[in-house]
Amino acid sequence: MNKKASIYLVLCCLSLLTSCGGSKQEMPGEKYKTLTVTTGSQTLQSVYPATLRGRQSVEVRPQVSGVITDIRINEGDAVRRGQVLFIIDQVPYRAALETALANVKSAEAKLQTARLTASSKEELYKEKVVSDFDRQTARNQLLEAEAALAQAKAEETNARNNLSYTEVKSPVDGVASMIPYRVGALVNSSIAEPLVTVSDDAEIYAYFSMAESQMLDLIQEYGSLEDACRKMPAVGLKLSNGKEYPKAGRIDAISGTVDEGTGGVTLRAVFPNEGHLLRNGGSGTVSIPTEYKDCIVIPQSATYELQNRVFTWKVVDGKTQSAPLTVYKYNDGQTYIVLSGLKTGDVIISEGAGLMREGTVVNVTPSAEPEK
Repeated sequence: MNKKASIYLVLCCLSLLTSCGGSKQEMPGEKYKTLTVTTGSQTLQSVYPATLRGRQSVEVRPQVSGVITDIRINEGDAVRRGQVLFIIDQVPYRAALETALANVKSAEAKLQTARLTASSKEELYKEKVVSDFDRQTARNQLLEAEAALAQAKAEETNARNNLSYTEVKSPVDGVASMIPYRVGALVNSSIAEPLVTVSDDAEIYAYFSMAESQMLDLIQEYGSLEDACRKMPAVGLKLSNGKEYPKAGRIDAISGTVDEGTGGVTLRAVFPNEGHLLRNGGSGTVSIPTEYKDCIVIPQSATYELQNRVFTWKVVDGKTQSAPLTVYKYNDGQTYIVLSGLKTGDVIISEGAGLMREGTVVNVTPSAEPEK
């Protein structure tokens, strides 16, 4: 009986020891990717769709009517200011100029005759040979002759101008567009489609719109529109094929009014275009960089939203703890710049924040750093 009691006592002790040992073992927490908060620099790229325009784009139309007799350029040619582009039939305009010259000679002859007559009448009037009426009539005829000569000279000038207009010249340096007309086409100053469009694209203007609130931020940051134009960093341009334009541009003009329809403010960026890669009428995307220094930046995957507020999960004493954040209103779609709610050294869950719960046990290990 004593022997059985001893065996039973030993078994009870072993069971108790096993139970005590098990109570000292903690359940291991789940492994989550964590991130230790640090400060650094962040550059945000704000992008805006843009329309491209040449520095100067001019639609060339004839100033006189007639038939095109010669086209002096090819489509896409580089042209210079004053270069002859088209010739319009000059025959009727040469004839009009010859007629005008003849009218001038005739008017000059009539003026000489009127002067002689007026002078003669003056002498005869002094000798009381003719009446005052005859003298005054001669004076009036002289005035008419002078007016007729002035009119004839004006018609000559007009005829010369019209003849010169038969040579249609480029008003600017640039590149010629497609030419919708051919030799033999009848054209005039009111044609709907221009003879050609010449675009000066040595520099290209990119026009884009920015929300009024963003414009106010710029003015408050730089002090004025003029200072914003002068101090804003260089901007980039992404082409319609998705590739980056190799040359940087600059903001050189900001509209002083807000579009009532869109609520936006128009800006203009200018880009060098020596290789003529950019074309008038093209499109692209302007990117404006903004650099923030000594700021806390966390991935958006480390946050979740609740009632239009942003939260993250801090790891405090091995457990998750919800923390509300104040983030900068602009972001790159991948990260947030944190204004308040975190400090250097805090440990947060870097992925899967939307699936976490308050008080979740987290196994924080060095291997839990986010993948780069």
